[in-house]
Amino acid sequence: MSRNKKIIITALLLAMLIILSRFLSIKTPIMKISFAFIPTMLCAIWLGPKWTVLLNVLGDVIGATLFPTGPYFIGYTISTAIAGFIYGILLYKDKPDRFTERAFFIRLVIAVVLVAIIVNMGLNTLWTSITSGKAFQVLFVTRIVKQLIMIPIHILVMLFIERILRKPFDQYIRSNND
Repeated sequence: MSRNKKIIITALLLAMLIILSRFLSIKTPIMKISFAFIPTMLCAIWLGPKWTVLLNVLGDVIGATLFPTGPYFIGYTISTAIAGFIYGILLYKDKPDRFTERAFFIRLVIAVVLVAIIVNMGLNTLWTSITSGKAFQVLFVTRIVKQLIMIPIHILVMLFIERILRKPFDQYIRSNND
């Protein structure tokens, strides 16, 4: 795939990420529920870890700068970069038939669970504890419940969306309209 197409796809996913994260999410002082994982995972599948880390870091910095919900805290940017890296390493399909449906499902489950544990329950709980002054343990319990609910939702949504977008994406990357 050409660099121009990668930039175009990343820009579209970046706009989608900012909209889903900043405008179409449910926020509380200690938790946020959103579908911003969709552009991140699509970028990971289509473009790999490097582009996914770039997407997530730009999405966090641009979103925090243009549409702040509080003071900027670099910890969340680090978290989103790590999540992008995990998704990118595990989900990247550099060749359309790189792995089977079953292998993709297994990699998706592993990626979602790793991000839930390392990033969402671990790092983001730490950052929220630091920025809110609330006890880590109290926040951690609520985050465990949220992650247990969200893990299957993330997996099912991504299986559905990836399957729907696979053919249009493959047609786009094969076209010679650079």
